[in-house]
Amino acid sequence: SSGINAEWPLRPGSIIKDIALCEPLVDVVDPKQIVSNHCILKELDLYTVKIEDLQFTVDFSLRCRRDDYVHAFVSYFSVDFSKSHKKIGFTTSPEAPYTHWKQTVFYIRDYLTVNAGEEIKGTFSVKPNLRNRRDMDFNINVKFEGQYSQLDEGINYHMR
Repeated sequence: SSGINAEWPLRPGSIIKDIALCEPLVDVVDPKQIVSNHCILKELDLYTVKIEDLQFTVDFSLRCRRDDYVHAFVSYFSVDFSKSHKKIGFTTSPEAPYTHWKQTVFYIRDYLTVNAGEEIKGTFSVKPNLRNRRDMDFNINVKFEGQYSQLDEGINYHMR
C-alpha cells in the first residue's frame, strides 16, 4: 500500500520552486511537518499484480490535524510480506524509522492556509512516461475550499 499526506517545507520565492513543481523530490521528511492524516492511494498484491495495475487514478481526501500551511504532498509506501511463516514488512512513512527509499515530495504552486478539521480533496494519477518507460508521470488534482484559502488545480510531475 502507499499513502499520501500534506506537509510544508518549501518557502515562497525559493529559486528552486519551478524545478520542484515539475519534478518530485525524494527526500527525508520530518514527521513534525506533516499537517494531515494519511490516505491509502493503492494496495497491490505482489503475487497477482499486473503491469496495467501500476497505472492508476484514485481519489484522495486528507483531513488537516492543525492550523498550518501546506506547501506539498508527501507519498510513501509500505510493504507486508504476509505469506511467510512470520509476518514481516516495513514502511517508508515519515513517522517510521529511516529507509534509503525516503519519501517523495510533490510541491504545489502556492501554499494553502489550512485550519484543523478542513479537508483537502483531489485525485492522484500515475503512469509510465511515454518517452521513457522507466520514468513516471504523476498528476495531482487538488480541490480545497478553506476559510483562508482555496485551490482548484492540477499539477503534472515527471520523475526520472
